[in-house]
Amino acid sequence: MSEVVRKPAEFRRACEDARAVQQRVGLVPTMGALHDGHFSLIDEAKSRADFIALTIFVNPLQFAPGEDLERYPRTFESDLAACRQRGVDLVFAPELSSMYPEHFQTEVSVKEIVRPLEGEFRPTHFDGVTTVVAKLFNLTGPCTAMFGRKDYQQWKALCRMAEDLDMPIELVGCPIIRERDGLALSSRNRYLSAPDRERALGIVSGLRRAHDAWERGERESGALRALAEESVRPVFDRLDYVAAVDPETLTAAPPSPSRLLVAVAAHLGSTRLIDNVVLGEDPRP
Repeated sequence: MSEVVRKPAEFRRACEDARAVQQRVGLVPTMGALHDGHFSLIDEAKSRADFIALTIFVNPLQFAPGEDLERYPRTFESDLAACRQRGVDLVFAPELSSMYPEHFQTEVSVKEIVRPLEGEFRPTHFDGVTTVVAKLFNLTGPCTAMFGRKDYQQWKALCRMAEDLDMPIELVGCPIIRERDGLALSSRNRYLSAPDRERALGIVSGLRRAHDAWERGERESGALRALAEESVRPVFDRLDYVAAVDPETLTAAPPSPSRLLVAVAAHLGSTRLIDNVVLGEDPRP
């Protein structure tokens, strides 16, 4: 039975109590609306830790004006039932006022790695992510934390933050979980109409084309990026980016790279989808 706590002090105490009896804490931070991608993070946490803590908090700091904060799906009761079914020990679901009390004015920022890709289109997003995750890390204490690699740039930024600030956190980047036709699982997929759901597969098609060309020996990043874009641009309403970059720096890749991140962000109506594949490392989407 998953215990539910609402106050930060209660969450900290529960994690400290677990470590006091020599349990390794596994942390799964989420915004709720849980799906099989989140469940894979729980499974990974259970393979690495003894006491599993999952957080549910729709963080307003990472939403810009005009984004989908108000309509972001909130499904706490079904999320809690799923956590209990999967053996989560602790669910932390704080109120907004307990995470950002009156006069809150501190921000945690990472610099270079957040500037390209998502940073060009959502310039305030990562400061919101790093600030809330820094708070969660401080409350949890030493732990192993799971993050999905669909939000690849987020994962790399959080790794940078934890390393730079000497946080006692092991971060694990977990594989993207996809539906049978290849579409990456996302809480925002529920926004898509049936026709838009079909159009969304253009991202998968683009990533597969890049992956197949890589397997045939193509190493020129511009050519791989162009192959992916040819499948995405015609079927989406708006394209933010298709990029082929170094997976560590998220900047221009060297000639003949051994690994290459191909990442996409595009819009279908008011729904924004992201996806990626690391060529030379990930399986075909």
